[in-house]
Amino acid sequence: MAIDLTTKFAPYTDEVFKAESKRSILTNSDFDWTGAHTVKIYKVTTTGMNDYDREGANAATQPSRFGTVAGLDATTEEMTLKKDRSFTFAIDKLDTDETQQQLQAASALARQEREVIIPEVDSYVYSIMCTNAGTAPAAIALTSENIYSEILKASQVMDDAEVTDTGRFIVVTPAIYAIMKQSKEIVMNTDIGEDMRAKGVVSNLDGCNVIKVPSVRLPKNFGFLMVHPSATVAPVKLEDYRIHQDPPGISGALVEGRIVYDAFVMDNKKKALYYQAVTTA
Repeated sequence: MAIDLTTKFAPYTDEVFKAESKRSILTNSDFDWTGAHTVKIYKVTTTGMNDYDREGANAATQPSRFGTVAGLDATTEEMTLKKDRSFTFAIDKLDTDETQQQLQAASALARQEREVIIPEVDSYVYSIMCTNAGTAPAAIALTSENIYSEILKASQVMDDAEVTDTGRFIVVTPAIYAIMKQSKEIVMNTDIGEDMRAKGVVSNLDGCNVIKVPSVRLPKNFGFLMVHPSATVAPVKLEDYRIHQDPPGISGALVEGRIVYDAFVMDNKKKALYYQAVTTA
């Protein structure tokens, strides 16, 4: 006896897990690229202090009692957007109809943004931050015994560089966070406000908010990154996503998207980035 069993397709799509982006609280958008592809900012030097010549004893060689008049340098650093990325795909009308409406342009576009665009931009921004960190000691093996002392070193370097001591963040992978939790020296404050927890902050250590970022979005051999948001400008100049219904040559929807973005670490703020890599296991 032969029996053909029924196969049933449920109107449900098994979506891939994807973490929300954390880069917005680790960077800033202090500059506006509207109407321009490049933004230039000035770097102005200062001058040293002198002993005031109250008696005018050095008048022959130093006409001003305030000291030798110095000039100030005013140079520029240039930030030109380099990432101009795009995508396109089509969805046939029958494909939408015969998948119980699971293959639709709107949901497919949202999926593209969640699973492709956001991870790409995140990875690029974190790479720029690590590559241009003002302090990047040699890679080491991080363990529960040394993780706290290495984080303290980062804090000390930033303190000595006079980086603002409020609003700092420590970016870690889930694996490094687990090591931190195993350290007997680390006592983390997990009483975080809902607003910060919604942005990805999981705890607070010595005044620094700790953020977990999936390792796939971070450079290879990433250990931790201590950062102040003032160091990195991460503009998104253009996000253009569109759905064309029945365009010429297609019976269905044509989806197109374009995003123009970049990330820049300002020269005088590099010390607000401390990157510690780990040795390959």
